[in-house]
Amino acid sequence: MRAARLHRYTSNVDEAFTVEDVDRPEIAAPDDVVVEVAAAGWCHTDNHIVEGAMRDIADAELPYTPGHENAGTVTEVGDAVTSVEPGDSVVVHPPMSCGTCRACRQGEDMHCPDHVFTGLDTDGGFAEFLRTKARSVVQLDGLDPVEAAPHADAGLTAYRAVKRAAADLVPGDYAVLVGIGGLGHIGLQALHAISPTRTIAVDVKDEALALAESHGATHTVNAREADAAAVVDDLTDGGARTVVDFVGSEDTLSDGLGMLRTGGDHHVVGYEGDLHVPAQALVGQEVDFRGTLVGTYTELQELVALAEDGEISVRTSTHDLGDINEVARRLRDGDVEGRAVFTP
Repeated sequence: MRAARLHRYTSNVDEAFTVEDVDRPEIAAPDDVVVEVAAAGWCHTDNHIVEGAMRDIADAELPYTPGHENAGTVTEVGDAVTSVEPGDSVVVHPPMSCGTCRACRQGEDMHCPDHVFTGLDTDGGFAEFLRTKARSVVQLDGLDPVEAAPHADAGLTAYRAVKRAAADLVPGDYAVLVGIGGLGHIGLQALHAISPTRTIAVDVKDEALALAESHGATHTVNAREADAAAVVDDLTDGGARTVVDFVGSEDTLSDGLGMLRTGGDHHVVGYEGDLHVPAQALVGQEVDFRGTLVGTYTELQELVALAEDGEISVRTSTHDLGDINEVARRLRDGDVEGRAVFTP
């Protein structure tokens, strides 16, 4: 089968992959599922993988095939699999978890100490086929795989963050969403779908803010042209209840504190920088910073349900697997709107 293989870590993302013919994965355990990949999303994490930033937390041995946002059709199942069958359309939850540890029994699959993450720890979906587990596939009911694939990580991570935020938001509250890109535009829609909050979208690109407006943002702020914290303070009369930061740079992490009202929460989704916050500010404002790590299997089911009900759409562009190096370069340069999806 055709697969995009990473042979070495490099800062030259535009020449990182070679597209090769490799053996097709086969059923190796009773709970295995083989999926013919119809769509595989490129994630900013894939840039970090290429650059070697994930080597200390990933178990994959080079060369291997990344790709952790995957959807397609089941082609083979192990003898113990009863939840899906060949021909089923599915999206793949990236963690393959054990199902028996305390974290799994509590539903927090990605906290499983023995989980294997598709595309980081083992071969992923930048190929014509991938092998996963029955516990990791969510059936689709008419949702296009190209639309579904980004939900496996980008959408799921955004949904988990805004779902947590929504638990504390009531009518009249404001939530600030920083970075309306591949994750942010999904998170904005999800937040409006599950909460009564008003939203303020912050970005440095007018086209991203136009995307936010098209998805119902109450207000938009170009942080390159205005002091976003001052604008938020003025709009909210003292600060927002919640900031959801899809960038996570040192600038946005620092600015977020100035956007929050006393008792607010800053949900950190992006991880581009380090957090430096005076302890006095945390105590005096009684604010919380909360990280977001992908999402659970059941949260992926919830997100797929919202997408199938038309509450959430994803801006995508489709690409041949042979263009993977070009797509990696474009994402590094900020030249991708929404999500880039390969159709192997």
